[in-house]
Amino acid sequence: MILHNRVDRRILKEKLKESNERRVTLSFYRYIQLPCPEEYRDQLFLELSKLDVFGRIYVAHEGVNAQISVPEEKFEDFKTYITNSSELSGVRLNIAVDDDGKSFFQLKIQVRNKIVADGLNDETFDVTDRGIHLSAEEFNKLANDPETVIVDMRNHYESEVGHFENAICPDVDTFRESLPIVEKMLEDKKDKNIVMYCTGGIRCEKASAYYKHKGFKNVFQLDGGIIEYAREVKSQGLENKFQGKNFVFDERLGERISDEIISTCHQCGQPCDDHTNCKNDGCHLLFIQCKECAEKHQGCCSAECNDIINLPEEEQKAIRKGLNKGRQVFKKGRSEKLLFKSNAKS
Repeated sequence: MILHNRVDRRILKEKLKESNERRVTLSFYRYIQLPCPEEYRDQLFLELSKLDVFGRIYVAHEGVNAQISVPEEKFEDFKTYITNSSELSGVRLNIAVDDDGKSFFQLKIQVRNKIVADGLNDETFDVTDRGIHLSAEEFNKLANDPETVIVDMRNHYESEVGHFENAICPDVDTFRESLPIVEKMLEDKKDKNIVMYCTGGIRCEKASAYYKHKGFKNVFQLDGGIIEYAREVKSQGLENKFQGKNFVFDERLGERISDEIISTCHQCGQPCDDHTNCKNDGCHLLFIQCKECAEKHQGCCSAECNDIINLPEEEQKAIRKGLNKGRQVFKKGRSEKLLFKSNAKS
């Protein structure tokens, strides 16, 4: 029994790119006790494979965190599966706002220690004592209150291309890193309305409980995150207080929430909010690149990478042999121009 993909990922990506199949991109999460995550992973993989689901799913003792795409013609069958699942029945499905159906090209389900890496010891506080959930309308009302502090619980490269008006946007690379930094930033605001948000809500579920444990009195979280906010704003004709793009962790790398472009190309400085990964397989740095620079530099982050991708494939493999890329992201302030490459890898 095969419970993983055996086709080369480049072939799968090209197949998806050329496909005319209409797919629905969505995400969901649920904190639920799973006695045996390995068994549940296998069961989930088999069931979702029958529905031709693609995506990335994390399973842990504490629950499930999924970002997936489903063929449009099988979407009702997928919803029926969710409804009949004892683990997932009633879960919120956050449907993508700006979707071309090219978000994922294979199904990958991994067992993790946690469904979101937060670095917290869950035994030291009540993880179920979470912040008050806010609808888009309620969020807007609190956002207009001078006693409200809005906090972006995402990473710097996410908030760089889009965030709510007047939000505090920590300069962090990971959610784990953000928790103590945000706590320090808010230490003199424990009596304020602390309103936090993230992409789909999962990070705020844990963060809001943690900050309540730390003594913050009025803790709120945007229900369903930016994705649900955008849906409610559009359907209810509400004021949209989100500026720019919502960064997403799939092949799209972003979905537009407003027409504003609040960031710039990391290579030329022109207004741009299109993330890309460097085309050099030995680099894959995540950075913002406009169309002109993408053409000029062949989708690469630097002249060095540009030179490498024009070498024969065997030479490229030899250069990247033994490299541990990890997740490298461009961070503003590390350099003035594209001298950032060496800094980003240090």
